[in-house]
Amino acid sequence: MSAALAAAFAKAANADPDPDQALDLSELDPELVDIFVEEGGDLLDHSDGLLAQLRETPGERELLVGLQRDLHTLKGGARMAGIMAVGELGHVMESLLESVVDHRTELGRDSVVLLERGFDRLHAMVTRVGQRKAIAMPTALIAMFEARSRGELNLGTIEAPAAVAAPEQATVDDTGLKPLSAPIVDAAPLADDDDIGVRAPQEQVRIRADLLDRLVNYAGEVAIYRARLEQQLGAFRGAIAEMAQTNLRMRDQLRRLEIETEAQIIARYQREGDAGEHSFDPLELDRFSTLQQLSRALSESAADQNSLQITLDDLTRQYETLLLQQSRVSSELQEGLMRTRMVPFDTLLPRLRRVVRQASSELGKQVALKLEGTQGELDRNVLERMTAPLEHMLRNAVAHGLETPAKRRSAGKVDEGTVRIAVRREGSEVVLEVADDGAGLDRAAIRRRGEERGLVRSDAVLSDSDLDMLILEPGFSTADEVSRLAGRGVGMDVVASEVRQLGGALDIQSTPGQGVRFTLRLPQTLAVTQAVFVRIGDTTFAVPIASVRGVGRLSRDLLDQGDVAYRYGGEDYHVHDLGVLVGHAPAKAEGQLQMPLLLIRSGDLRAAVSVDQVVGNREIVVKPVGPQVASVPGIFGATIMGDGRVVVILDVAPLVRRRTAQLLDFAQSAPPPAVPVEARKVPLVMVVDDSVTMRKVTGRVLERHNFEVVAAKDGIDALERMAERVPDLMLLDIEMPRMDGYELATQMKADPVLRNVPIVMITSRSGEKHRQRAFEIGVERYLGKPYQEPELIRNVFELLGIARHHG
Repeated sequence: MSAALAAAFAKAANADPDPDQALDLSELDPELVDIFVEEGGDLLDHSDGLLAQLRETPGERELLVGLQRDLHTLKGGARMAGIMAVGELGHVMESLLESVVDHRTELGRDSVVLLERGFDRLHAMVTRVGQRKAIAMPTALIAMFEARSRGELNLGTIEAPAAVAAPEQATVDDTGLKPLSAPIVDAAPLADDDDIGVRAPQEQVRIRADLLDRLVNYAGEVAIYRARLEQQLGAFRGAIAEMAQTNLRMRDQLRRLEIETEAQIIARYQREGDAGEHSFDPLELDRFSTLQQLSRALSESAADQNSLQITLDDLTRQYETLLLQQSRVSSELQEGLMRTRMVPFDTLLPRLRRVVRQASSELGKQVALKLEGTQGELDRNVLERMTAPLEHMLRNAVAHGLETPAKRRSAGKVDEGTVRIAVRREGSEVVLEVADDGAGLDRAAIRRRGEERGLVRSDAVLSDSDLDMLILEPGFSTADEVSRLAGRGVGMDVVASEVRQLGGALDIQSTPGQGVRFTLRLPQTLAVTQAVFVRIGDTTFAVPIASVRGVGRLSRDLLDQGDVAYRYGGEDYHVHDLGVLVGHAPAKAEGQLQMPLLLIRSGDLRAAVSVDQVVGNREIVVKPVGPQVASVPGIFGATIMGDGRVVVILDVAPLVRRRTAQLLDFAQSAPPPAVPVEARKVPLVMVVDDSVTMRKVTGRVLERHNFEVVAAKDGIDALERMAERVPDLMLLDIEMPRMDGYELATQMKADPVLRNVPIVMITSRSGEKHRQRAFEIGVERYLGKPYQEPELIRNVFELLGIARHHG
């Protein structure tokens, strides 16, 4: 670019008034001004996309006509609102395009640069109007467009804008632009009534962002209540199944009662001999009417109870059907509301293009912005929060990554550098890649600055990835001088912090001489996400699935060796204890042969955290926890379970990093402090009885004494539950369907995993023969029903070897 042209641009940009001067609204309609600003922002964003295509194909007539149409609409709206400066600049820009379309002048690369300056200027002016700040008539810039339209201004053939320290750019950069607060359904240009071969814009409705957020939140609440209803209905279905089992037992007992009654009648008849009436059989005469009537009444009551159970079963099925239908409608409602929160990523592109143009112009570099898959959608909140980090990354790419044209030529590269933004979806995540083909990260400079700041010891051995991650430290910069674009150290740390707060991950890959690529993995939405549930002791936590790379198991022998790593996908995951990370008792995974591991990946971090149990994964509604709790490291949010419990959502990576830093400090300072006494483990007692009442009553007695209780209805049910978790003690009934207490105790004593579980047999069979058989099998205690609570608790404490004050 010639010095004359640079001076012309600088002069054209110096027309703004005092940046703080207010817009004079005395002769303007504020409502019309607001409408114009909203429409103008959409038109300029659409024009920016056409302008990017025009740079690649300067002679494309359709692009020229599209830009001309946008400018015509913008000009009309500006004049209608009384913003004459915007209207005049739009008019002369439209005139230039008209002369090109009519072949009165040619559109060279110089004219594209001039158009870019004009559109940047229009965007700055519309932004200032929206902020109620004064704007001036850009007389010099208008004169340049008028001269170019007449073919009187020869700008020369240039490939890209060179360094121009123009105040115009500062004005554009300092406008504080933000993406639209409501999703854009269609970004088609707004055409005049006489425009025609143009696609009609789809109807759209703008609503307040806070109202939409509240609706999404309400939909989430409905999902929570639905889950609670499903859980309660499941419990009701379980109660009906228990009722069916009770009815079966009652009918069996009545059948035996009837047989016994008939036997007594016949026996008495035989004893009485020939005395009495012999015309009727004793059973026909019902001579023993009281006992017989009670037996029949009980039989009728059992039949009524069975009929009531069938009725409840039918009603439950109907409720399940209704709940399923409601679930479908609720899910569709929630998905629809989530879709309205989704915003195409390309709505952000005009702003990003302007950032690249301004940065490259200031630094005298030639930069092309390449885009891939930007039609993908993100949650509006995610997009808004990632706007500033993306701008930082683009400025860094231009300032730090790309070389000057001279250096690129000496390295065998083309003069024009490339910055690429790629968007793709992987499962429930949106992956953003920002890459450049520059020199790559200067690891020597990073190492030197890290040592100067005390982040790295001079004798420390660091891998390339560890060095690369230093650029994410707050205040870190390798620039020697502070400029508008570099040297302040407030770039990549902002990016890393925002990504972590969104529950995402950031990876860096740099190749010397070929460039650097930043990969950002973000949740597609912040309102609903998939999470893995894990348990430590009696506490359940949720971990966003975006940071989970898999689930594994590790031998306890290897875990006892200390610092170990788990190999997965060709990478080493250092093992940590989630219980220790969250200040809980260490994970024990009682009853399991191997320790379950949750594999976490976040940026350069690879960690395998041991837990007591991986419960499973499900979709959750993310709830904010407030500033006090959110300030605690490692807490991402919370969710409400179907039973009303609040479960904390963990961000494991900060917990691991903090633990690693603590261990490093301990190793470099005084001897480590004494290991704290391990928290007492809550014993697990299994109650096996076919009676619902006995299970509930016994469970409540144990819970009052601070025991954890799990119940089973017979021997087979108990074995299935013990396959997941082995209890510390069992309370066992004898007479049960499918598998009785003797059979279960025999199997347990023959199993090497279960043989050491103490068994207390509680039964109404108090005879010596039954007691002796139980002791022969290996049962530790034998109590009769009904038991006395103090006696039961005394035996439980003795068998568990727990001091009485535990309760």
